[in-house]
Amino acid sequence: RFFVNFPSAKQYFSQFKHMEDPLEMERSLQLRKHARRVMGAINTVVENLNDSEKVSSVLALVGKAHALKHKVEPIYFKKLTGVMLEVFAEEFANDFTPEAHGAWTKMKTLIYTHVTAAYKEVGWAQYPTATL
Repeated sequence: RFFVNFPSAKQYFSQFKHMEDPLEMERSLQLRKHARRVMGAINTVVENLNDSEKVSSVLALVGKAHALKHKVEPIYFKKLTGVMLEVFAEEFANDFTPEAHGAWTKMKTLIYTHVTAAYKEVGWAQYPTATL
């Protein structure tokens, strides 16, 4: 759904940036592998919410890699976590209470705040298209 809603995000993925068919993207092994890494990082953050140093460390690594290696604009983290909230609300409609929604909204903010801090730390502002 992320790539359907925000097709410009595909530019950062050489393996499937030219795929137009959502079903083809869904079947892509590279995309599935990346999705598992994303969810693994989020799982690590959730499991360590009581350890702010671990949370900061994990999200700083993600932010720095995406800023320096992948050159992904940080706004895509906000867009991705927003899409995740939409999907959670749909897929787990009976269990996605207002409290759960509030908790995931806080998680979305936590991720974006830490990731963008890492971008700033590595001097992302040097790139003219930066959106922090």
